[in-house]
Amino acid sequence: MLFKLSKLTYILNIETATKNCSVSISKEGKTLALKELNDGNYSHAEKLHEFIGQVVLEAKIALSDLKAIAVSKGPGSYTGLRIGVSAAKGLSFALDIPLISANTLQSLALSVSIEKGYKIPLLDARRMEVYSQVFNEKTEKIREVYAEIITPESFSEYLNDQKVYFFGDGAQKCKGIITHENAVFIDGKFPSAKEMSVISYEKYLKNDFEDVAYFEPFYLKEFLGAIPKK
Repeated sequence: MLFKLSKLTYILNIETATKNCSVSISKEGKTLALKELNDGNYSHAEKLHEFIGQVVLEAKIALSDLKAIAVSKGPGSYTGLRIGVSAAKGLSFALDIPLISANTLQSLALSVSIEKGYKIPLLDARRMEVYSQVFNEKTEKIREVYAEIITPESFSEYLNDQKVYFFGDGAQKCKGIITHENAVFIDGKFPSAKEMSVISYEKYLKNDFEDVAYFEPFYLKEFLGAIPKK
């Protein structure tokens, strides 16, 4: 479905892929209002709709002023993604405005600025596994999203080249395993609706929308099951 683009573009951004429940209102790619909670628990079911109401009030707009709904599509927590996507699809359908999806690892990468090297956001995928993607200093994609088990050799091709900055809730488990001199670990970073503002506006301008009826989160690990024996 094609939507008529608006010059005054307010977008609601929803991020629930990790334990951080985060919602923002953006205008032309700039965050106007942000509400988030990362208390170590999955509080999305209790807090998401409350936060949506709060950011709309803070931005001094009405839901009817929104031109699109953006949601973090993953990878990430199965339950968290389901809650965020369900809310986003419901609002998109009810308001008759487009649905935009944002790569969770890309928005996380935008939270870190470096002058040179690689940015590798890591999301915890349980045990010693992480979801990861590789970006350069301009947050341009170098490698696709993978789910991988961390070993001392992980990301060696990038570490042997130049500095590599690791961050996200999956980085902590890597500190004692990846000990290369070019490895730099940044604490306190998590996917946020704040960084989604840039991504959602760029997609809005390109008319890069999802089909509300058929859109599903990017779970990633569903596609990595063992090959059945013949």
